[in-house]
Amino acid sequence: MESRSPSHHNPSDQAGLLRLAFDATSLLGPVTGVGTFAREVLHRLAARPHVEVTAFAVTARGRRGLLAALPPGVAASRRPLPAKIARAAWLRADRPTVEDLTGPVDVVHGPNFVVPPASGAGEVVTVHDLTALRHPEMCTADVLQWPPLLRRAARRGAWVHCVSEFVADEVREAFPEVGDRVAVVPNGVSRPPEETPRSSAARGRHLAGSDRYVLAVGTVEPRKDLATLVRSFDAVAAEHPDLRLVLAGPDGWGAADLTAAIDAARHRRRVVRFGWVDDDTRYALMRGASVVAYASRYEGFGLVPLDAMSVATPVVATRAGAVPEVVGDAARLVPVGDVGSLAGAIDEVLADDALRERLVAAGLERVERFGWDRTVDGLAEVYERARDERR
Repeated sequence: MESRSPSHHNPSDQAGLLRLAFDATSLLGPVTGVGTFAREVLHRLAARPHVEVTAFAVTARGRRGLLAALPPGVAASRRPLPAKIARAAWLRADRPTVEDLTGPVDVVHGPNFVVPPASGAGEVVTVHDLTALRHPEMCTADVLQWPPLLRRAARRGAWVHCVSEFVADEVREAFPEVGDRVAVVPNGVSRPPEETPRSSAARGRHLAGSDRYVLAVGTVEPRKDLATLVRSFDAVAAEHPDLRLVLAGPDGWGAADLTAAIDAARHRRRVVRFGWVDDDTRYALMRGASVVAYASRYEGFGLVPLDAMSVATPVVATRAGAVPEVVGDAARLVPVGDVGSLAGAIDEVLADDALRERLVAAGLERVERFGWDRTVDGLAEVYERARDERR
């Protein structure tokens, strides 16, 4: 076990101490949505005096980088646990346990659909969406392993943390084994960094190659439906000769539809693709954008619209899953997969200054409802319930 904390707590030293094991696998490699959740939660847990956190990674690769990815005060387990071996074992039996990785703990939290079995600790698993059940055609083979693992966890008595009421309703329907052990704690929104030359609107526009552009941020995968966004952009591009479409996010899988849509677009030369971008670049692109478009087919939450709202950029989004619950009336909403409606909404926001101003004002107000400190307060209550049930 390694830690950058100057001392390691002994449970007997501090009344009320909660010893938490936390799966930090999502912090290894480029950090996307689940990684953002894990990073923000860990930073705040590490600052809490009555929580002792030990992070572990379910992977055979990159484990050595775990300590460097963690905030000060979080210990890191160095015991190897390859994901394929672990998941195959957990589908058949409740071994290896989290205690095999971290030693004795009170609670283990799996923030990415899977939680290791425990011999004595309470279990908490975060469910961000149920794409694997609702849209299996949009999932990779390893994602399709999550539902049976989640069902086993529910039967063991795990608490299921859901990021929205929409997800909670789906979990209750799909996993009746969970009973009343469902807790809704929304994600937070990271406050945007102070605007610097690297995170400025001016840099975003320079990277885009235009003062006017539509921005989409997210991993390239079928669920994000970027192909529909490309077709919608192509439909309005002729009316806005200086407009560009910027796509920022790493390749996930199933990018063929996006590539085909770009190749078929009349205005394909005005589509700009970036891979993964760091936080400064992401905020620069968001600040400089005329509109952020969120074309997803299914979402359990939707952080990107809130991030855009936090920097006063208007949002056009689909009515996908939890998106209406999250954005309220602070975004221009359109049906899922409707090229014409999405194109019309983008055109409307570009052309109507009054609408833009209303969306910006509503967005800035909306994001105040979501904070990571509130998220961690809610999770702390779930941890206590899970621990107390195992005592």
